[in-house]
Amino acid sequence: MDIHCKRAYETASAGDGQRFLVDRLWPRGVSREALQATWLKEVAPSTGLRQWFDHSAERWPEFQQRYWHELATYPQHLKPLRDALDAGPITLVYGARDTHHNQAIALRAYLLAHPRHSH
Repeated sequence: MDIHCKRAYETASAGDGQRFLVDRLWPRGVSREALQATWLKEVAPSTGLRQWFDHSAERWPEFQQRYWHELATYPQHLKPLRDALDAGPITLVYGARDTHHNQAIALRAYLLAHPRHSH
């Protein structure tokens, strides 16, 4: 599975494949044209979880665990990502400054650890 993570403030490139914004909030100062991404608000961490985490590196392991639980609770929210992955690479776009501790990184890890089951 070819899953990239990119900040919303980085320029879209041809190798990105389909791009998905995985934030609850639209990134400040970025136009829809510049972002070139489908907004999957429901895939983002819940507002309560996002506020608790507050991009704290110390809370990262527990944040990932709680976020993965949210993702497992609503597997239908991942369908657009899984469908796009069947067609080629995707890029998870996020607004956070921290490039190592954010929901796109956690979501990428979840998708890699839980591939779609083939029927």
